[in-house]
Amino acid sequence: MKIAVTYQDGDIFQHFGHTEFFKIYDIENTDIVKTEIVSTNGSGHGALAQFLHEHSVDTLICGGIGGGAQLALSQAGIKLYGGVTGKADDAVNDLLNNKLDYDPAVKCAHHEQEHGGAGHTCGAHGCGKHH
Repeated sequence: MKIAVTYQDGDIFQHFGHTEFFKIYDIENTDIVKTEIVSTNGSGHGALAQFLHEHSVDTLICGGIGGGAQLALSQAGIKLYGGVTGKADDAVNDLLNNKLDYDPAVKCAHHEQEHGGAGHTCGAHGCGKHH
């Protein structure tokens, strides 16, 4: 199994579509046998699922993630654990021990929280209209 985590300074980066790095964990049985930090090289929302697929990732742990990215991951056969915060290493260990606290109905949460219901200013990154 290969688990990828959106990654920044040891923590789970909270916006999948803007992540610059993934930490990828190679798992055998329930042990981490190898880790590496890989750059997304500026890949955006649409390309990130393919990027993970090309790295043979089958599981993703992340914070916020939009519906389009969720669909792309699903189509690539990648299992999603979203809405997770904290240290990347802790989250992987929790997942391996069936203790990971995640949100099965995760959304691109920053829309409502930061900008309210009147609209948001995510710009052109594809998760909504610029108001």
